[in-house]
Amino acid sequence: MLKNYLLLLSVLFFTQFSFAQKSEGKDVNISGVVLDKETNLPLEYATIAFFSKAENKIVTGGITDIKGLFNIPVSSGLYDISIEYISFKTITLQNRKITKSENIGEFYLEIDAESLGEVEIIAERTTVELKLDKKIYNVGKDLTVRGGTVSDVLDNVPSVSVDVEGNVALRGNDNVRILINGKPSGLVGLNSTDALRQLPAESIERVEIITSPSARYDAEGTAGILNIILRRSKLQGLNGAITTSVGYPTSAGISGNINYRTGDFNFFNTTGYSYRESPGNALSATQYFNEYYDDNLMTTINDPDTFLNEIRSFDRVRKGLTTNTGLEWYINETTSVTSSIVYRDSDNSGDTSNLISELDLNGNLLNQSTRLEPEFEDDKTIQYSFNLDKQFNGNSEHRFTLDFQYEQAKEVEKAIINENGIDTEDVETAEVQNEILLQSDYVQPLGELSQIEFGYRGNFNELNTDYTLAFNENGQFVVDTDVSNYLIYREYINAAYAQFGSKIKERFSYLLGLRVEDTRITIEQLTSNQFERKTYTEFFPTINLAYEISEDQSFTLGYNRRIRRPRSRYINPFPSRSSATNLFQGNPDLNPSYSNSVDLGYLNKLGSLTLNSSIYYTHSTDVFTFINEDSGEVVDVNGTDIPVIRRTPINLASNDRMGFEFTVTYRPNKKWSLNSNFNLFDSKTRGDYNGVIYDANNLSWFVRLNNKYTLPGDIDWQTRLFYGGPSEDAQNKNKGIFSTDLAFSKDLFNNKSSIAFSISDLFNSRKRITNSYTETFNSYSEFQRRERSFNLSFTHRFNQTQTKEREKRGGNSNGNDFDFEE
Repeated sequence: MLKNYLLLLSVLFFTQFSFAQKSEGKDVNISGVVLDKETNLPLEYATIAFFSKAENKIVTGGITDIKGLFNIPVSSGLYDISIEYISFKTITLQNRKITKSENIGEFYLEIDAESLGEVEIIAERTTVELKLDKKIYNVGKDLTVRGGTVSDVLDNVPSVSVDVEGNVALRGNDNVRILINGKPSGLVGLNSTDALRQLPAESIERVEIITSPSARYDAEGTAGILNIILRRSKLQGLNGAITTSVGYPTSAGISGNINYRTGDFNFFNTTGYSYRESPGNALSATQYFNEYYDDNLMTTINDPDTFLNEIRSFDRVRKGLTTNTGLEWYINETTSVTSSIVYRDSDNSGDTSNLISELDLNGNLLNQSTRLEPEFEDDKTIQYSFNLDKQFNGNSEHRFTLDFQYEQAKEVEKAIINENGIDTEDVETAEVQNEILLQSDYVQPLGELSQIEFGYRGNFNELNTDYTLAFNENGQFVVDTDVSNYLIYREYINAAYAQFGSKIKERFSYLLGLRVEDTRITIEQLTSNQFERKTYTEFFPTINLAYEISEDQSFTLGYNRRIRRPRSRYINPFPSRSSATNLFQGNPDLNPSYSNSVDLGYLNKLGSLTLNSSIYYTHSTDVFTFINEDSGEVVDVNGTDIPVIRRTPINLASNDRMGFEFTVTYRPNKKWSLNSNFNLFDSKTRGDYNGVIYDANNLSWFVRLNNKYTLPGDIDWQTRLFYGGPSEDAQNKNKGIFSTDLAFSKDLFNNKSSIAFSISDLFNSRKRITNSYTETFNSYSEFQRRERSFNLSFTHRFNQTQTKEREKRGGNSNGNDFDFEE
């Protein structure tokens, strides 16, 4: 089987990019059809390879289309022609002399019973592919995410980290754009971190890590793009899989995918339901400096410092249903239409208890209060999508695609806050988002080694936020008009791009692009009758270069300019309270931040060892920084006036980020595989705000180690270690975070089923510990979003023989750039 896989990869390489070295002679076209001997049905993605006698190697090849047809350009000469399909017996035409274009006939392949049992639905091991502008993480039998979510998968992807609050970062930068199948998706929703924790991990085929995005992609996201590609089967007939899971703290879930393909139609559905209890905890200890200068007395007042401790516990319950249903219609051999509907319904609740203690200078308790916050959240998202894919002259590289997408998301959060047994506050936030996406792309090959592409994308987004805060006054809740507000945020982006790619002498590849985005933002604050408009048009050039030293060694170099636009919450001037003594307030004067990035990558394959490394540098202007400051307000806590701390975003002058990362993969034998990812980055921020200098230097790093070994009895054992180094900014210093995940898995019933047991955060050490320093207060805090958990999952697959390679070859990322696979 290994020989067949290597042959297949070789053929795909030469076919997809048409960069194979040619034999002597004129070009002709060789056509034919490949069928299943037992059913007489066409075999899509069968492999045809041409082995040159003169050059003693495979020089070109191709794969069949949905009708089992192939049409392959080849130079005249003497060849051995092989026709292969995984789990079928190979047909070989020996010493076939090619002198003219011809149809070489029909080929009927028989099932190879000996190899059939070796094929599985998912690749045995996770792999990483390097392309001109991206790395592709193919999700294999990753045991630590079995029965988990997309968020769990991302936390295992090289270059990616997920913090204790579920925020996703790429190379330590949290401004990352997350796409589903190349486009914004309702599967992400209003709050991407919450939605990603509800989408089942088994629905993912691969994750594209795009640190140097080409002009095809949105310019949003200074860190880059994570493109999540969902699984979709290409098999005829009915096939699918179902996964159930249970865990502790109490969790349960069931998810499945099903495909039914007959003739020119393919129906698909992925659905998952999950219930999860997520206990967490936090604490903070704050020292308020009460020394101040009294202008009237013209003297310094030295009041004793105030000490306030808060201990919080979270008991959250998350349950939700996510389903994606669609239909593909292959109108003819070159045209297809896909329509789908995504629906997500999430019903979350949580109880947060907050014990507030005031201490004197000697640590003696002065007074204490309890704050309870039961919260209820209802999220609903529906999204309609339509895609037209037209290929020209039977050439998959010459194509036109058209996409339309409409999404509506609603999110309502309600909480009644109880202090010392009395309901004191009624808080409600209601958000409604309507978003329309229009996109068209056209790709035109120019000869055998070049390609031009251009397209348009329009994103039209409106988000309405209604925030209401009411205080209990004599048994009646009265709305606080100073805080309650209604905000309408509109963001309209029209973009156009063009890019050109080519390859020179089979060694040097390049992809040059330019994207222009016209942004129009309106901020309508109905409560205060404020209206602001921001418009700007910017150009975003991209350059991606690659040089192949040999088949095993290559360099890549990328440059891109990108943008980070402020979210609606960042610019809403009305404050929202996270606790009695803390509030968040947006900044309506916040401007977008721009970045210029350079990335130099190196790939070297040394037998069973693969090294993938890169050096990167990013210079950003008007960067967003969140600062903590004294709001000037005080709140009464058991008779003591406590200053209210305000957290708000600001623009600083600049940020320079330089880093180095490498990924090492080592597989000494079939039973043992090892991979490690290390990322070191240095960030320097310069700037001041309101007379306060916020310069900061931050040298940090993270390392991830995965070890998988097959124990006796074919039991797979996987261990994952992660350590995120300490970090700091102008006001905060964060300690390092260490965590360990452990998993075991066993295939059952002739590999049609599997059972897995996993432990997340084995030592219960995934906590964020922060020290904050300002002119008016210092604080120490700890936060643990989710405690150690255990999970048991069972997966059963039906009618999925031969799926592994067929899915890999037939997948469409809806974002294929002019890539050169290494």
